[in-house]
Amino acid sequence: MGTLSGVRFSGNLFGSPILDHMWSEGHIYNGALRKSILSYEKEAPGNARSNMGGWQSEGGGLKFCGTAGEYFMKHVLEVIDEATARFYAGFARPLEPHSWTLTAWANVNRRGDYNVVHTHPSSTWSGVYYVDGGEPDPDSVGTGLELFDPNPARANLFFPDVSVSNVIFKPQPGAMLLFPSYVPHGVPPHKGSGARISIAFNARKEPFP
Repeated sequence: MGTLSGVRFSGNLFGSPILDHMWSEGHIYNGALRKSILSYEKEAPGNARSNMGGWQSEGGGLKFCGTAGEYFMKHVLEVIDEATARFYAGFARPLEPHSWTLTAWANVNRRGDYNVVHTHPSSTWSGVYYVDGGEPDPDSVGTGLELFDPNPARANLFFPDVSVSNVIFKPQPGAMLLFPSYVPHGVPPHKGSGARISIAFNARKEPFP
């Protein structure tokens, strides 16, 4: 601890808000979501974006998930509104009127599948919801989402012995993670014996900057 008088540590600047949420009704809808996603996987060819292996649906409103998908999309908007309100309140700023453009897609990763590190440009919030953790190995915490510091110089050059460059969030059915779309993220290779099923989404604030 330093002893020099007149020096004050005023806090940390330029942080990124990360929010986690456990959907209380997730256990009600996860079964239907899982069934619909695995069924649609057999019909649709899937997209190849950040995923190396695995399957990813097209982006949209999860119409193929029926009523469960509608409830999910509605809840995501509620979470995003709450997160945005808390973010503005943290800066003692009134919440400005706005609307959201919400896009979601399903992901299915099996053993060995992974997602390369990437960001989601032209969006405001991004997030992931876990439908099924994929039966992880006993010695594994499961295939979570790995978030990286959006300012790599901080971790590489500014006291790297104490700086945190990445954090892995454990997958848990019903859990949702929300973060700014500029935050780099990826998914390590899946080591579980079952299908790891998640729903990712982007929310774009309108008007967008």
